[in-house]
Amino acid sequence: MAARVESPTVRYISECFIKPKYTREESELPIYLSPCDLSMVFIHYMQKGLLFPKPPAFDTDQNHIQELLEKLQESLSLALVHFYPLSGCLATLKHEGVPSNLVIYVDCKKGPGARFIHASLDLTLDDILSPTDVPQVVRSFFDHDGSVNYDGITKSLLAIQVTELIDGIFIGCSMNHMIGDGTSFWHFLNSWSEIFKAEGKAIAISRPPTYEKLFPEGHGPIISIPFSESKDLFNSRDEEKEKAQPEMIRERIFHFSSESVAKLKAKANAECNTSMISSLQALSALIWRCITRWRNFPPHQKTNFTIVLSNRSRLVPPVSDDCFANHLHPLVVTTTCDELLGGGLGFAAWLLHQAVTNHTDKEARKWIESWVHSPFLSRGSESMISDPCSILLGGSQWFNMYGNEFGLGKPIGIRSGSANKCDGKVTVSPGSEGGRSMDLEICLQSHVMTSLESDMEFMECAAHSEGGVGGTKNWEKWLQRNFLAADMVFGWISEAWLAPCTCCFTSTVTHFCALWISDFPGFAIWVQPMQGINWDE
Repeated sequence: MAARVESPTVRYISECFIKPKYTREESELPIYLSPCDLSMVFIHYMQKGLLFPKPPAFDTDQNHIQELLEKLQESLSLALVHFYPLSGCLATLKHEGVPSNLVIYVDCKKGPGARFIHASLDLTLDDILSPTDVPQVVRSFFDHDGSVNYDGITKSLLAIQVTELIDGIFIGCSMNHMIGDGTSFWHFLNSWSEIFKAEGKAIAISRPPTYEKLFPEGHGPIISIPFSESKDLFNSRDEEKEKAQPEMIRERIFHFSSESVAKLKAKANAECNTSMISSLQALSALIWRCITRWRNFPPHQKTNFTIVLSNRSRLVPPVSDDCFANHLHPLVVTTTCDELLGGGLGFAAWLLHQAVTNHTDKEARKWIESWVHSPFLSRGSESMISDPCSILLGGSQWFNMYGNEFGLGKPIGIRSGSANKCDGKVTVSPGSEGGRSMDLEICLQSHVMTSLESDMEFMECAAHSEGGVGGTKNWEKWLQRNFLAADMVFGWISEAWLAPCTCCFTSTVTHFCALWISDFPGFAIWVQPMQGINWDE
């Protein structure tokens, strides 16, 4: 594991609250929350941010950063005209005639506005991007760290933090998850970026949000949850925090190129004699198999793969991506460890494909109906990952993340805060080069992550790009982890093979080992694969 970035703390320079440029008539009305919204009460805020290189002009004239901040604030105030719930706050009322039930809604009139923070940190882009693991300091790039959605009764529903680095700028966004899902989160950021680009010349946006809510037939718009007072929510949340035990979790981003994803998809489909398995289903199957392999559970132990699925396209009629709300469904796929590992990539991918295909409008509405009659308030990702054999997949490779420029050019990285992370959490994002490339942010216990990094099946797929484990520097790290004598001969290997080599991971390692043993027979008895590498895969 790479050493953590030892860094100074973030220095907070200023903060303010941004309200909509002007008030729309519809923003005077309360917004009542749907079952999908209310199920998020104890989930953390969503936290995603964009990392940019600092333009050279910013180093010579401090006025440039001040001008950027003013433009961000002005365009944010215009964006909030459209996304006015984000400037509001959560409020509660007692359901008449039902003393033990509480109603939560969005009060768009009394909120503080969006919190806007300017901060700085004496670190470089390389300090953030080069470590193998995501540095802990990234968590300080986001406001509302550790806040759950119900905290929106006293905290802003949206917080923006602009952190200056020595040679970069990070724009971090924290948004209350009861207000919208990931689709809504990126809809807001895309629209804010669009308004920023227009430089105040137009307030119209290409995709105005809508605020329809999905309620079961005969229910809504007022849905209650089983708490008597608002203080009971805080007490319940605090009890959960006291029960939580800290884990030694490593967080790392793995990159999968378009070529690697295409090969993985083709392999999964070929094993099942079909063409129906998608790229993400094939990649998810790989993750499920490889992580389960190194958790070392008994063969007949059940293992779950939970997909946080969007209901939008599955409902009849479908719900537009412009609808600012939550439309998520936790879809659980289960098998045993021996079936998962013995059945091959195609077997696992087909299980996932069948589960997704069978999740129809009927199934989605059935879950929403059942929630109204028996509300279930998830306590974060930990509650969705019901046991240590489980994996939870969220995010999407289709979100427009790299199109948000804010006058700084294309982002060079996407990072997230500490929210909703635990052992077994996997978040998918689009790769920076576009196409079918994907980035996977994986959180695992330290010993499992170390084994995963030595898994040939997994790392072969993740090694086809400079953004993954490819490149001479990362090859060196891989070799030093997995060969006892690598440091003795790496200089020769780097010059002879790794620098000019463009072949695939497997052939490179095979060729390298063959030459190493033949040219350096004295080293052969020292070169032993460390635990975790399966050369037969």
